[in-house]
Amino acid sequence: MKIVVLVKQVPDSGAERNLRADDNTVDRASANNVINEMDEYAIEEALRLQEAHGGEVTVLTMGPDRATESIRKALSMGPDAAVHVLDDALAGTDALGTSKVLAAAISELAPDLVIAGAESTDARGQVMPHMLAERLGFAALTGARKLTVEGSQLTVERQTEEGYEVVTAATPAIVSVWDTINEPRYPSFKGIMAAKKKPVATKSLADLGVAADQVGWAGAATTVLSHSKRPARSAGQKVADSGEGGVALVDYLSSEKFV
Repeated sequence: MKIVVLVKQVPDSGAERNLRADDNTVDRASANNVINEMDEYAIEEALRLQEAHGGEVTVLTMGPDRATESIRKALSMGPDAAVHVLDDALAGTDALGTSKVLAAAISELAPDLVIAGAESTDARGQVMPHMLAERLGFAALTGARKLTVEGSQLTVERQTEEGYEVVTAATPAIVSVWDTINEPRYPSFKGIMAAKKKPVATKSLADLGVAADQVGWAGAATTVLSHSKRPARSAGQKVADSGEGGVALVDYLSSEKFV
C-alpha cells in the first residue's frame, strides 16, 4: 500500500500567536513552529498500516524553507521519504489554493491512501480533506477514531458528538483522523539519525503544473481586512457568604438561566 501523509508546520498552540500588521496573516516568522499536533496521529496511523500491510509512507507538506524542520521531525518517526512543495509564489495562499497545489502533488505520487489530521491548530477549518477528495475524485472518510484496512476496502469509525458512525469505501481514499485514533510514537535516536539521510524531493509550482496566479495573494478567494486582539477577560462576580451565600448563588444562576 502506498500512503501519503499530509503534514503542516504551524505555530506552537501552547504559545501566544499573533497576526502580522502588514497583511493580517499569521506571524509565523517569530513563532515557535512545530508539526501540527493532529498530523502526528496521521503519521502514526500510516506507520501502523505499513507495519501490518507493507508498502511505503511519504510525507507531503507545503510551506517555506523552515518547514524542512518539521519534515525531518516527521521522517524521524519512521516514514520513508518526503515531498516539500516550496515556492515563493505560495505566500498568501488560502485553503482553496492550498488544496489545488496539494492535489497536484498527490496526483504525481499516485497513492492508494492519503491520511491527514482532522484539523490544523492554526486554522481549525477541517475543510482540506474534503477539498482534496473533491479535486482528486477520492472517497472521503473524515473524522476517524478507528481505521481498518482489508485489501482495497477501508472502514472507519467516524467520531461524532453523539457517538460514532461506521463508513466504508474503496481505495483510493483520503482519511482524516482525530487524536483518539492512536498514541504517536516518540522518535528514537536511530530514527532521528536515519531521517537525515531519507530523500526529500522539492517541488515548485512549475513542477506541479500550477500557475502562480492561481495561488498566493493573486489567487486567494478570501482576504482578511482587519484584526484585533481578543478583549481581556472581565472580572467575575464574587459572592461573600455571610449566611445567604447559597441564596445569592441560586439567584445569580437563575438570572443567567442556568437553573
